[in-house]
Amino acid sequence: MPGLAMVPDMTASSLALAGLAAPAQAALLGSQVGQLLVALVAVALVVIVGKFVLKLAWRLITIGIVVVAAFYLLSTLGLI
Repeated sequence: MPGLAMVPDMTASSLALAGLAAPAQAALLGSQVGQLLVALVAVALVVIVGKFVLKLAWRLITIGIVVVAAFYLLSTLGLI
């Protein structure tokens, strides 16, 4: 087509992206079992990250309870 101009960057990037994504989709995401495996791995990662975050959160909450309780007792006794 004589009036049509194509930018080389657009075609190269889309072709490169399609070339990289196609083997992964065909190999792993092409079947229901592969999709289930990817979903289970994603859930496992969320659980593992959540476990560490909750462990840290419990420590911070416990420290906060101790500090606030100490301030409360000291203020009740009139020392602060």
